[in-house]
Amino acid sequence: MKYNIATIRCADIEQWQVDLLTQSLADIGFDSFEQNDTALYAYIPSVQADEQQLLNVLSGSGAALESFEVCADENWNAVWESEHEMEELPLGVRITPHCAFGAGHHETTTMMVEQLLTFGAEQSASDIRSVHVLDMGTGTGVLAIMAAKLGAGQVLAVDIDENSVSNAQENALANGVQIQVLQASEVPEGEYGLIMANIHRNILLAQMCDYARTLQPGGELWLSGFYEADIPVLTEAAGGYGLRHLATRAKGEWRMLILKK
Repeated sequence: MKYNIATIRCADIEQWQVDLLTQSLADIGFDSFEQNDTALYAYIPSVQADEQQLLNVLSGSGAALESFEVCADENWNAVWESEHEMEELPLGVRITPHCAFGAGHHETTTMMVEQLLTFGAEQSASDIRSVHVLDMGTGTGVLAIMAAKLGAGQVLAVDIDENSVSNAQENALANGVQIQVLQASEVPEGEYGLIMANIHRNILLAQMCDYARTLQPGGELWLSGFYEADIPVLTEAAGGYGLRHLATRAKGEWRMLILKK
């Protein structure tokens, strides 16, 4: 799948305004973001790219569109590695991202990684081997790979994008773990002891019933990729399917929910 990248100048607006802008961009189909001191880089599947819609979102925001062009997938890794210092994640995991997918350092992913480490520390080796893990919206596969590194017996990683699927498979191989990677837009049938979904709020709401249906009794559902204002509607939807809110994690403007069936 081809992606378009929007380079948006945001040096003259506050971080909270950038966060609101990011949410608005997600609402029109942008699914990955990077930011530095002067610009926000937003990625959207090329089939959904609509420059006028983008300009409408930016109007009145104080941010300005510098460029909107097709992302050159074949050159992405070389460019990314030349501009970013590659760092190891916990457990020695190293991730090489393709276009539009991060290496595991975004706040939403970091919260999931930290929770995985806590989860692993609280489980015996035999208990964690019995856990069937589902990672929805896997991207680079970082969360699925971390779960496999911790010793989870079965790990299924799912993403709608074919580029993400191949990226996750490559990263799993590079990190010496075996995970199943599936290209799909729906929650696969199965029984899972842990479901992780680091996706846009609207997708989380749409798939909540499927998370609840496939989660084993006593299993946990971890949701990330949203803001404080999104928590009430997410917890209400989850409660309607018998999912109990255990805890909320926060990192910057982003939030993560831990729920149990």
